Amino acid sequence: MNINSTIEIREAKFPNDIDYIKGLWTDYLTWGNDKMQLLYGVHPHNPTEAVKEDIKNIDKFLPPNGRLVLAFIDNKACGIGCLKSINNEIGEIKRMYVDPTFRKIGAGRAILQGLLNAAKETGYQKVRLDSPIFMEAAHSLYRSFGFREIPVYDEVEIPEEFRQYLLFMEIDLV
Repeated sequence: MNINSTIEIREAKFPNDIDYIKGLWTDYLTWGNDKMQLLYGVHPHNPTEAVKEDIKNIDKFLPPNGRLVLAFIDNKACGIGCLKSINNEIGEIKRMYVDPTFRKIGAGRAILQGLLNAAKETGYQKVRLDSPIFMEAAHSLYRSFGFREIPVYDEVEIPEEFRQYLLFMEIDLV
């Protein structure tokens, strides 16, 4: 990575970016799964199957109610983030991830800002997310934007047996 490298954030283009999306989602889910196994002795999902399912249902992450953004540095896809609808007033951030070799240079901040801008454009009044407890750097980033911890929300997709290992957060956009 060049010292003068800049982070480019853009909406995913289909079908051109599908390999980037699959790769980053697989890396994220594999890393998260391995860490959950190591720390808590649980294996929440099969990353390959989860990615296949998300690709099959990718429309939920696309306009008008969602977004799928990618981060690039020196033309290399290094991060991803998704926004989907919970309802007309609430959006949810999913699958936000930055490749570990590109962390601490602002890619996560840029992805999150892009997703929050998209949420405002969509008309959401709030945005929620869930995040494994071990992702402390991510929680710090979310808090710096104004997210606060909340109890588990009804629409969360996480199976009951894994919720104890997660933090739930929300931000008001209005």
